[in-house]
Amino acid sequence: MPSPPPRPGVKVAFIGSYPPRKCGIATFTQDLRAALIASSGDGSCPVIAMSDGAESYAYPPEVVLEIAEQDVTSYERAADFLNRSDVDVVSVQHEFGIYGGSAGAHLLVLLRALKMPVVTTLHTILRDPSPDQRRVMEALIKISARVVVMTERGRRFLREIYDTPADKIDLIPHGIHDVPFEEPDRCKELFSVEGRDVLLTFGLLSPNKGIENVLNALPAVIAEFPNVVYLVLGATHPNLVREHGEAYRLGLERLTKKLGVEGHVIFYSRYVDLPELKDFIGASDIYITPYLYEQQIVSGALAYAFGAGKAVISTPYWHAAELLADGRGVLVPFGDAGAIANAVRDLLRDRPRRDAMRLRAHECGRTMIWSEAAGAYLTSLLRARVLFAAKRVRSLLVRTLAQEPMRLPKMSPDHVIRLSDSTGMLQHARFSVPNYTHGYCTDDNARALILTLLWEDLGENFPAADGLANRYLAFLAHALDPACRRFRNFMGYDRRWDGEPGSEDAHGRALWALGLCAGHSRDRGRRLLAGQLFLDGLSVAADLTHPRTWAFVLLGIHAYLRRQPGDHHTIETRALLADRLLKRFEAHSRDDWHWLADDATYDNARLPHAMIISGHAMQQPAVLAAGLDALRWLLRLQTAPGGFFQPIGCDGFCHRNGTRARFDQQPIEVQATVSACIDAFRTTGEFFWLERAHSVFEWFLGRNDLGIMLYDARTGGCHDALHADRVNENQGAESSLAFQTALAELHFIRHETGDLSVPARTSIAP
Repeated sequence: MPSPPPRPGVKVAFIGSYPPRKCGIATFTQDLRAALIASSGDGSCPVIAMSDGAESYAYPPEVVLEIAEQDVTSYERAADFLNRSDVDVVSVQHEFGIYGGSAGAHLLVLLRALKMPVVTTLHTILRDPSPDQRRVMEALIKISARVVVMTERGRRFLREIYDTPADKIDLIPHGIHDVPFEEPDRCKELFSVEGRDVLLTFGLLSPNKGIENVLNALPAVIAEFPNVVYLVLGATHPNLVREHGEAYRLGLERLTKKLGVEGHVIFYSRYVDLPELKDFIGASDIYITPYLYEQQIVSGALAYAFGAGKAVISTPYWHAAELLADGRGVLVPFGDAGAIANAVRDLLRDRPRRDAMRLRAHECGRTMIWSEAAGAYLTSLLRARVLFAAKRVRSLLVRTLAQEPMRLPKMSPDHVIRLSDSTGMLQHARFSVPNYTHGYCTDDNARALILTLLWEDLGENFPAADGLANRYLAFLAHALDPACRRFRNFMGYDRRWDGEPGSEDAHGRALWALGLCAGHSRDRGRRLLAGQLFLDGLSVAADLTHPRTWAFVLLGIHAYLRRQPGDHHTIETRALLADRLLKRFEAHSRDDWHWLADDATYDNARLPHAMIISGHAMQQPAVLAAGLDALRWLLRLQTAPGGFFQPIGCDGFCHRNGTRARFDQQPIEVQATVSACIDAFRTTGEFFWLERAHSVFEWFLGRNDLGIMLYDARTGGCHDALHADRVNENQGAESSLAFQTALAELHFIRHETGDLSVPARTSIAP
């Protein structure tokens, strides 16, 4: 008869460990790939293999890329590779132990960057996960278009513990190779155990396998069946070897001698390939999995032996309890050598019962063979592709039809008040609780003063705002060292300055806040004090050397001149610093690098922001044009392929040579960009900039690499950073002020524009 036509094709890429790496996930990945190729007829399915660094693996040709387990950049490279390929769906084999990061969170970096659907097979599902394990599992489920479990219990755990939608879960039993039902005599000859009753356990050896309990059961078994032999097949787990050598195996061998059963136990200390494994299973009369703990949702070794039609004795770990129910095997209590001995003797005494058990297992196993599993996987993969495409269409439609402006969160002073005391703004928090250890700094009190001025301009009558503004201004006044006219930065909780001169950034931020206060505050006393402090600090501005500091000073000058437009010294200082920024841009900008230095670090948008408002106010088109060019370039640089804002990470920053840190992403970069885009809109009238400001702000609300909210609506604070696998749970001053300031600026521009609708977000910067 002609062979059936191949099923509808889908090109799949596989992520997981892969032979010759010795682990069960590697074997599963290889078997699944082979089965899908046989089912679909597409043999071009690439593999991205997880490497643990323990050794260099000679991978077969289908492995097109390796991921170094603990190197997060190699996960990013894998995502780039897949996005440039013609792969339709990615099949991920998930086990916590094979991926790097906290609870394997590096995998999320890869999956979040993909432009195609993901189907994840869960080889472990924990009933009592740690907080990190729960976070990773929930994120993995959210990212995946489909999740595959291998047992009914696994499906139940996903529903009850991880709140997974039922229609997202596919139950596909662990695949097995199709072997005939036959007596073990032929295979026994291969291992010189003909005429003996053969017990078998196979798999990577580790203490949780409970093999010592079978050894302790052997004397009682041998007393009745003296021809029994127990085969223990498998290398010691590589991780165990690295940490403890062969101590576990040697301990088993010593126990064998102590029990006097060494003539009845054979250790095969190696990892065998599939044909030889089939022969070992074929030679056994009884297969035993004496595992010590119930928390194992699936066992490939159990599935293989069961599907081959073997009588199985097992402890009731989760997979065994489900697979061996209804007389398909024998379950014994954990750690009970006596129960194992009784079960072995009962089966050896009762050949008809053993044969009936074997037949039931073999018959049930036909539903688990790889050709059946491949059909189910192919259905899951095709469904994932269809659902993913439909989701993209819906997203585009919603984006096209969106007319209403983005709903901004309500402004809240709660966390700002929480971090403030009679001295000023505290720097840090432990979670949402103020941390007194690090005291105060000028940087954060300047930021806090700017926020209170925005609240004042918005007419927000927060009861504590007036008092807060006075405290922050008083802190800046105390920070100014009259001897050198520079602002000190760090003050301990004991109200003592640390003795170190303040940074240029602290000086610049203080002048920015004071210029705003002098130019915008409705309180006359605050305006007069701020103006005096501003001019004192401005007197040394020409000596400052860092471009970011020049930008801070220019932002302050712009606001100060609102009330003092004829101050010639301030006007001259503005011209000097704006010209310095323009020359920096002209010196460093070339080819596809439109920036003021050979690297971009943090708070980057302040530089083009200062050029835009200064160039416009000074009627200097070259300065304005350079600022707009730099801001456009910065937006392109910090826009992810998915269209969301992706700030330069502080863990290495970005350099002209092409290296760029993706994490740790900081809220101040987001706020700086929001602010710069708003003033670009005010200056040019181009609605694009206003749309960009809203789009960038959404980073705080979860439109980011991890899809996680950084704003905490409960506290009014903001998490300190976005790491590769999580948020920084602390809600310090810098991050919380960045969020609240960006939020206030967006509320303010909506008041200015009469709450103009913001169009649907675009996916790329201009």
